[in-house]
Amino acid sequence: MAKKKKNDNNDVKKKSVKKNTTKENTSNVDKEILKYTKEKEGAINNKCPACGAPISFNPSLGKWKCEYCSSEFVFEEMQKHNNASSAEANDIEENANEEELDLLSYKCQNCGAEIVADENTAATFCVYCGSIAILKSKLSGKFAPDYIIPFKKTKEEAIEAFVNLAKGRPLCPKDFTDKKNIEKIKGVYIPFWLHSTTIEGDLDASATRVTSWHSGDYRYTKTDYYKLYRSGAIKFVRIPTDGSKNFDDDIMNSIEPFDYNEMIKYNHAYLSGFFAEKYDVPSEETIDIADKRALNSTRTLMYKDSNYVGKNITKDTLAPKDSKIEYALLPVWMVNVKYEGKTYIFAMNGETGKFIGDIPLDKKKKLLYTILIFGICFVALYLLILFLMG
Repeated sequence: MAKKKKNDNNDVKKKSVKKNTTKENTSNVDKEILKYTKEKEGAINNKCPACGAPISFNPSLGKWKCEYCSSEFVFEEMQKHNNASSAEANDIEENANEEELDLLSYKCQNCGAEIVADENTAATFCVYCGSIAILKSKLSGKFAPDYIIPFKKTKEEAIEAFVNLAKGRPLCPKDFTDKKNIEKIKGVYIPFWLHSTTIEGDLDASATRVTSWHSGDYRYTKTDYYKLYRSGAIKFVRIPTDGSKNFDDDIMNSIEPFDYNEMIKYNHAYLSGFFAEKYDVPSEETIDIADKRALNSTRTLMYKDSNYVGKNITKDTLAPKDSKIEYALLPVWMVNVKYEGKTYIFAMNGETGKFIGDIPLDKKKKLLYTILIFGICFVALYLLILFLMG
């Protein structure tokens, strides 16, 4: 997918960039996670406290449910049994240095099979036994998230939305919603940088106000010229910017917003049953994007008065201050479907259920549909001519 965004905002001073973008410390990370990052490099495999089978987080229940013994556990119970953040790590067998190859292999704790993942994968599955593998090296140190919004929408709800997307669209290819495509729908935690900042400063502008009226046979127009002055400060909280190169920004922007009131302290356990990516776009590269959004919103609010036209900014001292950056994983259901060499994407907000999707057109159906419409129109026109002649 095509990316990335350009850093085209020049309003940020380099000094403030250095001061506000440091993510090397993990002061906001849960103590259990800090403890875990000191353990041996490997993969975490959350298991059921009752039977020892792999266990996943169930979005509809808001709990962890074992598919083998049907036991259900809340977070405190998982934490008590050391499955939430301090489970025994797998032994790791890396085929190559992470800096040299895009793919790494890990040893599954459950069956001993090799798990292959790319350099940005943070949570995946063993293809042989289905065990969940959370690759803690991808979520430790500077890669440790501050927060996570757990999935609230289930896979069944994502499938229903995907299938309904094709309903009522007669030109959609027959196999677009085949079982093979439905089975590819997966829940992924996408890395996001959340920027909070205060925009403060002054704005000066020239503006006009036009009035017109009629008097007799004449129409008069009067233009008044004004100088506008605005000053103030506006606080912005958690402006999201995509932290992954693998996911298209337009898609992620389309399924926003997320309810950040639902964010909780990050814990490995919530990744159980889902895929996850670590960020590969440094926070420094997203500052200009967030600041530009905040600055543009501030300018719009300051000159919101609709009675003026032709506004032209003559002086602008607006600048960000007291900036803060947080790192969060946000839930998304998605699937890519290839049709005639083109990729069509379906994505759904795993918290709110808002989704977008592209639907391809079946060329054969389109041709038949065109012929059918033409035929109906021809017959109707022929009957109308006969009626008029008779």
